[in-house]
Amino acid sequence: MADSQRVVVAGAGIAGLATALSLHRAGREVLVVERAPGRRSSGYLVNLAGVGYDAAERLGLLPALARSDLGVFTSILVKADGRKKFTVPAAVAQAAVGPRMLTVFRGDLESALYEQVRSVVEIRFGTTVTEVRQDEQEVRVSLSDGTTEQAGLLVGADGLHSGVRELVFGAEGKVDLRHLVGAFPLDHVPADVPEGAGTTFIGPGRTAAVMNLGPGRSSAFFTYRAEDPAAELALGPAAALSGAFGDLGGGVPDALRQLETDAGAYFDSVCQVVLDRWSRGRVVLLGDAAWCVTLFAGYGAALALAGAERLASTLDEQGDDVPSALAAWEAGLRPEVVKRQAMARKGIGQFAPSGKAEIWARDLMLRAIRLPGVSGLIRRSIERANR
Repeated sequence: MADSQRVVVAGAGIAGLATALSLHRAGREVLVVERAPGRRSSGYLVNLAGVGYDAAERLGLLPALARSDLGVFTSILVKADGRKKFTVPAAVAQAAVGPRMLTVFRGDLESALYEQVRSVVEIRFGTTVTEVRQDEQEVRVSLSDGTTEQAGLLVGADGLHSGVRELVFGAEGKVDLRHLVGAFPLDHVPADVPEGAGTTFIGPGRTAAVMNLGPGRSSAFFTYRAEDPAAELALGPAAALSGAFGDLGGGVPDALRQLETDAGAYFDSVCQVVLDRWSRGRVVLLGDAAWCVTLFAGYGAALALAGAERLASTLDEQGDDVPSALAAWEAGLRPEVVKRQAMARKGIGQFAPSGKAEIWARDLMLRAIRLPGVSGLIRRSIERANR
């Protein structure tokens, strides 16, 4: 019979590493398996605010993350040819978001988590879950390295394209929002973008943002609407993004040229995962594998950290009754996930507006942030949303 305190975690991204760290600190023996042959880094930015910031603080991540914090920066809204429309100064943005927020590259957050767990948790790279069998006492996990692990719990934290979800929950649950997103770090600071600033073009069905925060801290972000996301993915990031944004000026052409030599760009369709339940018996999904709020929500990393920490504490409180613990954990977290998914669907128009009216409304909102007192109102609204 398996040790009820042993846990197998699939996925060594933010959700998986946060789960491993939280469960280890709760006294459980953890094995992490990751399909990639080694550690990966991604070039897009993640924001930690509200419950995400609180969880990062409790997990002891803030000292490392503070060194990588990109902070707030000046935002310049531009026209298609790169000419400036208007500017939102960094001080105004800081007043809107408040002090308890961090903006870091995804890879920096993963590195902070990895440094916390690498000496206390076993991690097997290049390994996937191939079969799952369970009964009331244990879950038996067959792995691609030929071994079988017996444990009290299997956590599928293996992302949007989760193998654990497909094995245990079937192929249902993924909802394609018919948009593509690409993000990647820039090898050198982008041309035509002032230092300490980011330029953003917003047009019908698409957004392009290029950030110049200095060497090793600059990046680009693109998103656009597509009727056939699979066809776009088949083109690859360089060809697809050049086709969708090649007509733009400003910092975009330089960013797209850098993409041609970047094999590590994040490029994927925008999907949510919607399931009636996140657990079956002694198997539970967490993070994007379970709910994927999408980059449009801007809260995925925060939910992953908070979800991992709450899972460990709920299991500790419930004792050996794993199914009841998982049900209680889900009941506490699901309302927040549902809210964030709804916000993401509603916010698609902010990233890929349907026409000039939506663009005008967004511009008006951003211009209003600069008015005295408005940034404080926005900050209080954000704080309420993050509670």
